[in-house]
Amino acid sequence: MLLKISSVLTAERLKTVRSILKDTPFVNGTLSAGLAAKRVKNNEEVAMNATQMNQLNNIVMASLVTHPDYKSAALPHRIAAPFYARYTEGMEYGDHVDDPVMGAADRYRSDISITVFLSGIDEYDGGELVIKTSFGEQQIKLNAGDAVLYPSSSLHHVNPVTRGERLVAVTWVQSMVRSAEQRELLYQLNTARESLLKARPEAAESKAVDICYANLIRMWSEF
Repeated sequence: MLLKISSVLTAERLKTVRSILKDTPFVNGTLSAGLAAKRVKNNEEVAMNATQMNQLNNIVMASLVTHPDYKSAALPHRIAAPFYARYTEGMEYGDHVDDPVMGAADRYRSDISITVFLSGIDEYDGGELVIKTSFGEQQIKLNAGDAVLYPSSSLHHVNPVTRGERLVAVTWVQSMVRSAEQRELLYQLNTARESLLKARPEAAESKAVDICYANLIRMWSEF
């Protein structure tokens, strides 16, 4: 499932994040890349030991993990600390699949990849996130503060930036439900469930859908 989420970051929080990033050191992005990705990765990332990382994460991650669409779609078990990436003119990230297992001492499986856009679409040309799906290539370029979720198993790349600066936060989720197909079904069912519970909380069909959703989570969850 490829899901776009609007307004993960409020305008005020986005402004604060952008202000912090102006004074934050960036390093060569290949330092965090796996063996295959090093060949195609050309960007910069905030140094993981930068003093600003905690402040950035407290804003970005707090906004993401409390968003109802994120919780419903990801069914998160664990989420990684994000990378903050910068692409300036000529930078890109070629075709790759995200590593299946990430982390050092604290390992986790990457089921879902998330990009939170921190630059406005008018601040740079190019730089589209291109995700290859069963319905063809999907080019993603969202407003600042919006996010996109997609399976980490997807082949994807970032087009070259031809003008300006592209800033994003990127993170990964290990879901309670490993299967992308099952997560999509659960997301669709939960959307219908919430609509029914709001409109007709006492109706028999509302209760039936609620019970079905809960028991499917129980059946498919690995934790």
